Amino acid sequence: MDNQPLFQARWAWGPLAVCTLLPIGLLCFWLWPIGHQLCLTFDEWLFHTLNAPLSESTTWRYIWTVGSLRPFDIVVGLIMLGLLIRGNWVFSAFQVRAAFFGFLVTLLLLVVIRAVFSKWVDAMGWQHSSPSMNFASAIHLSDYYPHLEQSWELKDRSSKSFPGDHASVLLIWALFMSLFSRRTWQHVVIWSLAVIFMLPRLVAGAHWGQDDYIGGLLMAILALGWSCYTPMAAKASDALVRWTTPLFTLLQKLPLINRMSIVRRA
Repeated sequence: MDNQPLFQARWAWGPLAVCTLLPIGLLCFWLWPIGHQLCLTFDEWLFHTLNAPLSESTTWRYIWTVGSLRPFDIVVGLIMLGLLIRGNWVFSAFQVRAAFFGFLVTLLLLVVIRAVFSKWVDAMGWQHSSPSMNFASAIHLSDYYPHLEQSWELKDRSSKSFPGDHASVLLIWALFMSLFSRRTWQHVVIWSLAVIFMLPRLVAGAHWGQDDYIGGLLMAILALGWSCYTPMAAKASDALVRWTTPLFTLLQKLPLINRMSIVRRA
């Protein structure tokens, strides 16, 4: 029903165990010499496949240059937010506000996990530079558009590319939305957008594939599990909905703004 609570204030031990053990398994696979070599072999193929056409096609280069600019991340964020708070798409109009705050709490947990995991990666010597800094044949977008690198933070390289923090945000959004999606086409749209928005860093060579499908994914799964399968998301979103009710009451008086699902209903 539309008026049912979105989150349950209880410990879901089975899903929580999966969301804890799966990231550990991904990390162990990555650290296993054979697993690491498989990732590296695949990533080298992926990088050259995506990066080489940059020198051959101006259109291809323009597309991924725009996607690699820092301001484009704002566009991506607005698209993600728009789909999250759109009433009666994944979440009913009644659930949108709780969904927004639940995702916000999950995202904050991801930030904490990212900070701790990154320090651990540095301490263990697992860090590596991006593929664009490892291959002499790499095509650098910054060589074509040096002015964009200085003024618009064009990103095509990193001395510390693991884990993929940009990908982890996209993945936590996709996992969170998929957790509540009920239609196949919704899953297709959600994951298609997540993959497309992850591609610019891979095409430009700022990240290896493993930075995303190992580092980014394990952090996203861990954050989702410890937020949504524990009382955290339920209690935090419920509290935030109550505390912000006066604010949304004021917003309901503003034209156009008051038509948004997140403003109209709680």
